[in-house]
Parts: sequence; structure tokens; C-alpha cells
Amino acid sequence: MDRLTAAQVFVEVANSGSFSAAADKLDISRAMVTRYVEEMEKWLGARLLQRTTRRVTLTDAGETCLRRAQQMLELMENMEDETTSSSDELRGQLRLTCSTSFAYAQVASLLNAFLKNHPLLKIDLNVSDGALNLVESRIDLAIRISNEPDPMLIARPLATCESFLVASPDYLTQHGNPKHPQELAKHRCMTHAHVGKNALRLTNENEELDINIECYLRVNETTILLRSALSGGGIVMLPTYLVNAEIAQGNLRIVLPDWRPPSFTIYALYPSRRQLAPAVRALLDFFIERFAVLPW
Repeated sequence: MDRLTAAQVFVEVANSGSFSAAADKLDISRAMVTRYVEEMEKWLGARLLQRTTRRVTLTDAGETCLRRAQQMLELMENMEDETTSSSDELRGQLRLTCSTSFAYAQVASLLNAFLKNHPLLKIDLNVSDGALNLVESRIDLAIRISNEPDPMLIARPLATCESFLVASPDYLTQHGNPKHPQELAKHRCMTHAHVGKNALRLTNENEELDINIECYLRVNETTILLRSALSGGGIVMLPTYLVNAEIAQGNLRIVLPDWRPPSFTIYALYPSRRQLAPAVRALLDFFIERFAVLPW
């Protein structure tokens, strides 16, 4: 039995915690998944998985085997990438993750442009606002907005992410336009569930203020906050990459334009500089070039 395929099946079982889920993902029978895992255990002379009625978990030997199997599969993908035709065409599969709002506003169109130049390449985009383990999830490249990137990852700054306080014209007509940050307490404000919550730091040319605001709506996804603001829901801090177009079209207005929220950095994150696949390097270089000229 093909040991490389057996390793791939084992990794999928370990990641999903289920023989059935692995079978569905790989489009093979559950019996075949069982045979491949048994082949791995026979090959290595160790029990790799603990099976219960509810879930499959890794033994100590299984933990070690999982790390090595993931490395082996990654090396195999890299080898396929590095032994392409003489035309140097990129091929294979590249796994990318970023937030929902950034994918919506920027990454989707950028990937379209990138893939037009590399038609043999496939990209698997995992849209998530949560922190994924890049090694366990076999993610090649993550785009994250933060001022404290994971120190265990290689972090390449791409651009600065600025934000505005914004609201719809209808809301401001009805409730008035605040002239000072302290007046925000009288308004209907919204916030991201994981960014600042009720605390808001604003800075102008002369001072910095920390404002406590009772927000009536918290959402864990930025595009929902954008939709709420556009429908007159209130005042919210949103990144310029998401609202610049809406401001230019008059759908949103900047609130307290002389006061700015903190800026963040847009990073490309990847597990290691070693053996960076050509496709990953090409996409990283493409992002660096495009992000340098995008109107943030």
C-alpha cells in the first residue's frame, strides 16, 4: 500500500478527529481509511490513535508521527513545485488564510489577478477571524492585522492599516455629528467583539484620549459592522481598506475627522524561511508589490 497516501490519510484523520470525516474529505470509503491507518501503525510498529465512540485522539507516538507526516507531505508538495516544467510555471496547491473583511475588500480580487498569471496553480483560501495554527492546519501563508504578530512565525510587514470612525449620513442627520470624543457617549455606537470592546483610544495633534463607550452592538465580524453602519445603525470604527470606497461614494461620513484611532500593521505570516515553496514566494512578492501602492 502506498505509504505516502497512508500518511496523507493519517494526517486527515488526526486533524479531523474522525475516520468518517477523513473519508468524506478524501472521497474514499471509511474502510479504506481504516486500512491506511492500520498500514501506518504496522509500518511504524506503534499504535498511533486512540479510538472511542465519540472521537479519535492521538497517542504519544501519534503526536510524533503527525509532525513528521506533515513535514513529509509538505516536502513532497515543495518538490512538486520545484520540479515544474522548464517554463517555470507555478503549479500545485497553496493554502492561504485571512480575515473575512480583508478577503472581501482586498484579497479576493488580488488572488484573481495572481491566478490569471499562474493558471496551473490552485489556491485554498481559509477565511477566518480566529488564530489558526499554521503548521497543524498546513497553511502556507496568513494575512493578519495586528501590532503583536505571533513571535513563533516569520512576520513580513505589508502595509499600515488605518481606521476611521464612521456613520451614515442618515444617522448623523437624525442624531447630530459629535464635535468632541466625549460626546460619543450620547450616541449609538457599535464595536468589534475582539477589538477594544468598550474602550476607544483616539489621538489628535495635541492629545490622546481613552474613551469608555457603552456600545449597544458587538459583532465578531467586520463586514457585518459595515452593513450595520450603512443602514444607519450608528457610529463604528472601521478600517480604511473597507470604508474608503463607501466614504468616496457618500454612503458613509467620517466622524471626528481630527481624531484618529490607533493604526495596525498588515502582516504576511508564514512558519519558516526554510524551504519556502516557489508558489508561496511568488504570492508573497505579489502581495508586497500590490500592497505598496493600494490606497489604504
